[in-house]
Amino acid sequence: MATYLKELYCPKCNTTYDAYRPQNLCECGTPLLVRYDLERLAGEVTPQVWRKRPEGLWRYRELLPVIREENMLSLGEGGTPVYSLDKVAGEYGLKKLFLKDEGTNPTGTFKARGAAVGVGRAKELGLKTLAMPTAGNAGAAWAAYTSRAGIKMVVVMPEDAPLTTQAESVAYGADTYLVKGLISDAGKAVREACAKYGWFEVATLKEPYRIEGKKTMGLEIWEQFEGNLPDVVLYPTGGGVGIIGMWKAFNELKDMGWLKGPLPKMVAVQAEGCAPIVKAYKEGKDKAEFFQGAQTIAAGIRVPSALGDFLVLEAVRKSGGTALTVTDEEILSAWSHLAKTEGALICPEGAACVAATKKLRETGLVSSEESVLILNTGAGMKYTELLKEKAKLLETGSLVD
Repeated sequence: MATYLKELYCPKCNTTYDAYRPQNLCECGTPLLVRYDLERLAGEVTPQVWRKRPEGLWRYRELLPVIREENMLSLGEGGTPVYSLDKVAGEYGLKKLFLKDEGTNPTGTFKARGAAVGVGRAKELGLKTLAMPTAGNAGAAWAAYTSRAGIKMVVVMPEDAPLTTQAESVAYGADTYLVKGLISDAGKAVREACAKYGWFEVATLKEPYRIEGKKTMGLEIWEQFEGNLPDVVLYPTGGGVGIIGMWKAFNELKDMGWLKGPLPKMVAVQAEGCAPIVKAYKEGKDKAEFFQGAQTIAAGIRVPSALGDFLVLEAVRKSGGTALTVTDEEILSAWSHLAKTEGALICPEGAACVAATKKLRETGLVSSEESVLILNTGAGMKYTELLKEKAKLLETGSLVD
């Protein structure tokens, strides 16, 4: 298969690297991004080529870094649905409110996208052992795909990570460890272990290929909205790879001449108890400070320090978007209300975006005429220990009011 993979580059110092050798960060400490020969790609491939293929992540193979078909690992990821939330839209005073449900992915979250491409490329580059810190879902996804690839996986997560994701990582055969503290503490343990044992670190943005998997959300949104992108996209932001990836996808499509018109306003949503990027955005800074005492029920966005914070802030600002917080109480309320109103049991992180949508309307940052898309990053059923709803106890043997 023809490849359009060109090189890796640093978005800060513009240093370039060989894409055919394993790479972590730039020598300046910045995450590396993948560059393609977009001019040649646009001249040799058309959107119709993609549309004729089955739905799924590898539909967009020319704009992905895995070259050989045998390394295009798949468990059925991608091709997730977009559907309207008409009742909630009416409550919030919106004409068009949509949700893209990433909970239908393998392992129940959008992390499957990054894992499919990241592990596939790791296999292609001949790596034998990968290691990562995780809040839970990424570890489960990478464990699944490394199992499929025949690569050893080491996962380290906070001891209070959701029980479901702990069990998943173990079930897929990853060496799974728990540490006291936050994901930053897990990250420290992984760095030390990689230095000691020679493992390849695949922490968020410590390798360049997870973004490429996540950006396929943006490619799908472009197709699902038939090129007429929503005005606003809300994304629950922890490490921020999804928002970075979608923004990269939109700009690559624009550079190829396949995407016309304005790009969406990108909105980063964080929990009030862990909001380093929101704080940096409000203070006009390009980089966030470590968020002390990080705490939220939404484990996926409890990331006190994100390596790619400057890329998230850049996407938010260049798109004319914003960054805002919601409380855990607002998350739980939106979570329950959406399930009872629309039949959508999403994850707490996705519920944070539902709560944020309400705030955006109330403050006038989003108008009633603008179309809004919420990214739900995972299946709500993975978080049953957080659900407060319980069935009624039936004592009489018959149903009663």
